[in-house]
Amino acid sequence: MADNRITLPTSGGGLMRYSEESSSKLKVSPVTVMVIIGIIIVLAILINTGGFGILN
Repeated sequence: MADNRITLPTSGGGLMRYSEESSSKLKVSPVTVMVIIGIIIVLAILINTGGFGILN
């Protein structure tokens, strides 16, 4: 009977390690992103309902 064992590589078992440090020059906090999204949603609702008098 054949031996059907699966062996992992000895150099870490297939796991990869990623750096936790970000190297991005543009850093935006999650609160800022949520505020910008909220402003866009409010503007979209205002434009669709009233159009600020521009589309009349």
